[in-house]
Amino acid sequence: MDESAEAGGGVPERFRATPGTLYVVATPLGNLRDVTLRALDVLGSVDAVAAEDTRVTGVLLRHYGIATRPLSLHAHNEAARAERIVAMLRTDRSVALVSDAGTPAVSDPGARLVRSVRDAGFPVVPIPGANAAIAAVSAAGLAAERFLFLGFLPGAAKARRDLLASVARLPVALVVYEAPHRVRAAVADLGRALGLERSLVVAREITKKFETITRMPLADASGWFVGDPNRERGEFVLLVDAPPVAQAVPGTAALDVRRLLAALVDELPPARAARVAAAATGLARDALYAQALSLKGERG
Repeated sequence: MDESAEAGGGVPERFRATPGTLYVVATPLGNLRDVTLRALDVLGSVDAVAAEDTRVTGVLLRHYGIATRPLSLHAHNEAARAERIVAMLRTDRSVALVSDAGTPAVSDPGARLVRSVRDAGFPVVPIPGANAAIAAVSAAGLAAERFLFLGFLPGAAKARRDLLASVARLPVALVVYEAPHRVRAAVADLGRALGLERSLVVAREITKKFETITRMPLADASGWFVGDPNRERGEFVLLVDAPPVAQAVPGTAALDVRRLLAALVDELPPARAARVAAAATGLARDALYAQALSLKGERG
């Protein structure tokens, strides 16, 4: 740990990688300015950089004048590379793990390497930074206070539908990564599985020149993509907000829940009203609290 970075220490000194350590380093999503100073320190002081695509990582390293030559680590060679990297750590060398963009081992290669390094008894140090899912959530304005990250949906249509059906009624937002060639099919499946009335936020090309973050009902999503072929280009985060309160538990009538909350809000503060309604209906208290606040606002 870099002690000079602790609070009250003034301007921290440059961080240097420790021998026999694997660093999991987050890199920019697109804009090369979105890299942390500590990430640059690590990339410049490790003995090797394990990269998902050496050409992509090479651009970042050259941009910041870092001479460390990356070695490839991707889904097809991760097991063999893990053995080699553990052997490097045994000889007191240090290694940084990076993906093409964002945080490694989150819907990207790296988890197997991290496991192997930990199993071999060597430290793994995260160097936090950019993450597409968190960036998208922060700019989406979700009503839900909690979200479930699903990563990339399965490629097979049936597996995709089965997964979405299993989470359709959860009282949380859903966050999905998607590739451009599958985004329209994924949006169609989201609408069928979750309901066309739910809100979708499309976050496309985050931090890049053509960044787009837009909100719409799932019912309008297919038409939105058809309206401009360029909207299918780039990397996507799809965020579906939580279902309406009454849909969180099958068989609950929307009118009954709203009526109950309205009556409770007339007599109790919103937090207590939500607590009572949650006990009576079995629905999520957070979602009920959000609706109670809305009802309180309507009543002035």
